[in-house]
Amino acid sequence: MEKEPAMSSVRTISRAIQLTLLILSLAGACFAQQSTASESIDATENDPDHAVKLADDALWRLDLMDVAELRTFRYTGLPRTAMSKNPMILYAYSFIPRKLDRNRKHPLIVLVHGGVHSSFMTGGPANAANIVRELIEAGYAVVAPDYRGSAGYGASYRNAIDYGGKENDDALGARAWMLERYPFLDASRVGIVGWSHGGMIALFNVFLHPEAYACAYAGDPVSDLIERRKYIKTMSQTITESAGEAAAADDEEYRRRSPVTYAGKLERPLLIHGATNDETVRIVEVRRLIDALKAAGKNFEYKIYTAAPGGHHFNRIDTRLARESRAEIYQFLSKHLQP
Repeated sequence: MEKEPAMSSVRTISRAIQLTLLILSLAGACFAQQSTASESIDATENDPDHAVKLADDALWRLDLMDVAELRTFRYTGLPRTAMSKNPMILYAYSFIPRKLDRNRKHPLIVLVHGGVHSSFMTGGPANAANIVRELIEAGYAVVAPDYRGSAGYGASYRNAIDYGGKENDDALGARAWMLERYPFLDASRVGIVGWSHGGMIALFNVFLHPEAYACAYAGDPVSDLIERRKYIKTMSQTITESAGEAAAADDEEYRRRSPVTYAGKLERPLLIHGATNDETVRIVEVRRLIDALKAAGKNFEYKIYTAAPGGHHFNRIDTRLARESRAEIYQFLSKHLQP
């Protein structure tokens, strides 16, 4: 009978430690921001997303400190414009399982966030913290790039969006940084995973860089921009931001920036999921991708869910169907990456 108060005290102390770490992490992030202001691509003082980003960085550490070593890092990518000679400074997160035997080789997952002008965040319907935890517990190291155009790093970074363009190279560059930084990661066992816009980037990477990936998963992936602009009113604005007003009126530019255009290049194992009631990436886009892969005679796996609860986020939320669907994803990854 005396153990319950003791356990309660332990939980209270643990929570106090967590809150202290949160405060220290936020303070450290703010200090880091100030100390590197001269190196930043743009000042972030007036960017409300930046404050949210700093707080969420602390939440990442609190959520996963028991299973992973988390690092935020900067690396370089292609210049922002054809006129610039300087590589663009990019941002990413790395997660290394604490129990990893560093004397052996291990697989890596490149986890690409979705959303136009979004970023890699713990919560929301994307459920990223839970998914990273599941991957870590399965034995994977994880890298998550905040590719150009992502929110939280100032207006200039946000405005550097290159939808269907250099953002794909940014994901590839995060992979390269991890393999260079951590010699215990196996370059032959790298998978790329993404949903929605992240699924689009995953498709581009596995289609155009088969030498870099052992497999790919694309959930509800943006696939065909010609089809997409029929129901997404902001599509032309996104292309304008990425390539100018002339590009927004050019059908060929939409095709160049559509994964479906490159379906015939698939060489690696690919799993695709879609949902008939997805209003963000309508099933017609996913079906066009599937049809293109079939027409090219490619071997791949796919599953279309009918009226799945949660729509666009059906297999990232916390329902039995979502857990079962994610189990299918992890089974696919395990088959090809052998964690």
